[in-house]
Amino acid sequence: MKMMALALMLAASTGLAAGAAPHPAASPIGLWENPRGTLLVRTRFCGQLLCGNIVWASPKAMADARDAGVNALLGTELLSDYRRSGAARWTGQVYVPDQGRRFYSTIEQKGPDAIRISGCILGGLLCKRQDWTRR
Repeated sequence: MKMMALALMLAASTGLAAGAAPHPAASPIGLWENPRGTLLVRTRFCGQLLCGNIVWASPKAMADARDAGVNALLGTELLSDYRRSGAARWTGQVYVPDQGRRFYSTIEQKGPDAIRISGCILGGLLCKRQDWTRR
């Protein structure tokens, strides 16, 4: 009886009681949407590195990319060569299609359904960041 009570107590404290599903572990692998809802990127491991390709783009995003000389936005590797650089952090390069350039970048896992992607130039003097959500 004591074991059953202990098991129920543990289940309740972990959210498994009453049919509740456990929260998925935070991972950068999956399908992510940018803040404006104009891009979807699927991230995966490319060997031991993290990478991500554009799998959907809005008409405006495709037009902006075409104006910058990028004719085929779908399939473009947006995130490349990310190495783990902390418990919830990766460092690599982000490609900005409407500028046609790659920048030093970090990805921070902010929760199971949120990542922050930052890109910097001039040795980190000028940086921009976006919070992306899991789809």
